[in-house]
Amino acid sequence: MKLFLRLGIGASVIALFSMFRVEAATSRSIDQEVNCEVAIVGGGLAGVAASYEALKAGRTVCMTEITDWIGGQVSSQGTSALDEKPTQRSRLLFPRGYAEFRKRILAENQGKNPGACWVSLVCFMPKEGDEILRSLLKEAEKEGKGKLYFFPNTVAKSLSIEGSEIRSIRAIQHSPAPNAPPLNTYPLSQTILDSYTEQNSQLFQKKIIRFVPPKSGRWYVLDATETGELVALTDVPYRLGLDARSYRNPSSSSETDYAYCPQGYTYTFAMEATATPQSVTPPDFYPRYAQSYSFNDQRYAEAPELVFTYRRIRSVDPKAGSRVVNPGDISMQNWNWGNDYAPGTSLDNYLLSREQLQSTGQLADWMGGFRVSGLQGGEEQAIGFFHWFHSGTTDAKQPIKKPVPNLRYLTGLDSPMGTVHGLSKYPYMREARRIVGRPTYGYPNGFFMDEVTVSRKDFSDRFYTENLDPETFRNLSVSIAGLRTIAVIRGQVEPQTVKSRGRSHIYPDSVGIGHYPLDFHPCMVESPPEKPGNQERPGERQGAGETFPFQIPLRAMIPQKIDNLIVTGKSIAMSHIAASAYRVHSIEWSAGAAAGTTAAFSLETGIAPYQLVENLPNPSPNLEKLQKRLNENNNPTAFPGTTILNTNWQNWK
Repeated sequence: MKLFLRLGIGASVIALFSMFRVEAATSRSIDQEVNCEVAIVGGGLAGVAASYEALKAGRTVCMTEITDWIGGQVSSQGTSALDEKPTQRSRLLFPRGYAEFRKRILAENQGKNPGACWVSLVCFMPKEGDEILRSLLKEAEKEGKGKLYFFPNTVAKSLSIEGSEIRSIRAIQHSPAPNAPPLNTYPLSQTILDSYTEQNSQLFQKKIIRFVPPKSGRWYVLDATETGELVALTDVPYRLGLDARSYRNPSSSSETDYAYCPQGYTYTFAMEATATPQSVTPPDFYPRYAQSYSFNDQRYAEAPELVFTYRRIRSVDPKAGSRVVNPGDISMQNWNWGNDYAPGTSLDNYLLSREQLQSTGQLADWMGGFRVSGLQGGEEQAIGFFHWFHSGTTDAKQPIKKPVPNLRYLTGLDSPMGTVHGLSKYPYMREARRIVGRPTYGYPNGFFMDEVTVSRKDFSDRFYTENLDPETFRNLSVSIAGLRTIAVIRGQVEPQTVKSRGRSHIYPDSVGIGHYPLDFHPCMVESPPEKPGNQERPGERQGAGETFPFQIPLRAMIPQKIDNLIVTGKSIAMSHIAASAYRVHSIEWSAGAAAGTTAAFSLETGIAPYQLVENLPNPSPNLEKLQKRLNENNNPTAFPGTTILNTNWQNWK
């Protein structure tokens, strides 16, 4: 079957995207066995951060990555515009590796923002992200006398588990088959099943790798994947999609848990401004996604140059303003109601639920955990969005849409996304399978971070008094009352007078920090997402808003059942609403740095991560030693001034 037969991208580019038959999975012998003290599956920002810290601690690290670029958001996913909050950025309160990364991006460009974008102070080409991160890992390896074994184009296929420990990881590395086109020729939907199949194919030659601990038998495995692949493979308790509305997550759009509505994802792409109009031919599928395309706001519809410069990643004139676009400028597109793709039903959800994994056989024969058609739809919509930006005359939400003909869609292995088809190598994932941590004080059913631990929202708002029963509303008031908690419990303070907390929750086991709004890219109500007249799920944006500077507790990284698995990145224990704030660049790095440091610390001391927090809220000297190490290594575990008495955080922008 031929897909995307005529893309019509640019002046004369025609690309063929083909579906290839993949042979049924059969077990093959091992081609290579590698010993690791720290095995990290996933080379995105969290995986790189974990590697960086483990290498500096002198550990032997194995890191796999499904693409050939490391860095995830800043490289293979194409979102190379750093999401940061002004106060945290002005004080440079970032983990040391992330701070060094952004410093080098700017240094490579004489201290200027390479893209002169206006969404961030640091916008750059994705390949730069990969190159700088590789150099940082080499330096960490040398400085710490550690050892890095990096395996690009590699996926985890299965795990061997004995009791409460992972004993080995079986992985597949792919390279081009003889006479096949190079990697990154075809989009992910066309290759993902092949990547997880052990047999050689028309496209790929496969190498089977087994990762095992050293002779001592002690190692730690980190899930740093973008979707929580090891979380699914180990089948530890986890959540996916929406959490039922409760006093902890009072803004939830669902009365019950609903696995089919994670945040929408995005295939990014790059386009170049040209001196003359470009002729393009829309693909056959272009009309199917017409209802998905909008600039959302009339000011953007009237001035599309603002959308171009929003995430401009290269500017020929860095002093140019946000309305000035020069030929040769390059813009990365990551636009809500543009190339966001957000399935929201059990018929089209792109991340398969546990029940769907079971019914499709993936718990026994792992194939990545995606619905392939859910990936294909995102690819098509992204391609269509460029054509709409270039030639469209109708906006799905606004009364005006101006064509922008002086644009070229960039394709090729030397293009900003490094792909023949021009889309990012991997989609920007905003949400993953999220573990439920171990039962602990205050969390008898398992630990997780939630909306009320970070939100600045006024919870005395009418929505909450009308949609929460009296007991739930009272519990909500108690949970945010801070120093007035006892008074609310005793009835000395009316729940309705407790509007919001004055700070985020302070965790005694904090191992990282972050600050970002609760920011939503909601799923769609009907299937398929591009259905004419379809709308985003009602109430999904109720939780949107500002947060207080917050923390990342170690308990959020420790799954149930498996003692040598540390979960990081977007799969830590948090609710759907909390995840909307914890997903961005520096926070993912902070979680990864904490995971790598914890793994190294546990190897050194013989104390498993769960043992560091099992007696909370009682003091733990060993936990304090870990936190001291993080802070001494300039990986902060708290923002300055964090105490139960300080509620003066409103000025943090």
